[in-house]
Amino acid sequence: MAYSALPVLKTGAIPVCRPEQGRTDVTLDSSAMLVMTDLKRVAAATCSPQDTMDQAHAHMIQRGVRMLLVVDHRQNIAGIITTNDVLGEKPVAVAQERRIHHSDILVADVMTPAERLEAFDMHAVQSARVGQVVASLQHARRHHALVVQTGADGRREVRGIFSLTQMARQLGMPLTLPSEAKSFAEIEAALI
Repeated sequence: MAYSALPVLKTGAIPVCRPEQGRTDVTLDSSAMLVMTDLKRVAAATCSPQDTMDQAHAHMIQRGVRMLLVVDHRQNIAGIITTNDVLGEKPVAVAQERRIHHSDILVADVMTPAERLEAFDMHAVQSARVGQVVASLQHARRHHALVVQTGADGRREVRGIFSLTQMARQLGMPLTLPSEAKSFAEIEAALI
């Protein structure tokens, strides 16, 4: 089959497109699918449990993400690592406890293991609203959530990721997590 050539335009001095800062067509009542990173369309940002924490952090910066899926040699999810894991108190505690250099800390040492991860079911997400996802993340005090689908063969796989930061960008509004109670009085007040 022969293909015809596309018509050619003269460009002249025209501006270059810029990424949209916030999608004004996304609201809290929009379909949650509009704010989910669909791993059927976008390659997952991943690392290995044996990578150093510094390698994982550099990969986050390179990809422009704040979370990586940690996958084992069979490409099964072993956990997640976030910028909070890398830049928070965990690495300092690991280095002191094991008497190792900061640069020797592995992803496996600071990641949240798969056994402790919670995820949304893809069927629920397909009928959910953005506001429900935001409320769920805020209630769980999490910046990220995974979406899991079950195939016709009954096997589950990670299908998508929600990021509070990405949703805030798409909504064009700040989204924050509730602050954690620090003192006993604050905890008591929250329970009453």
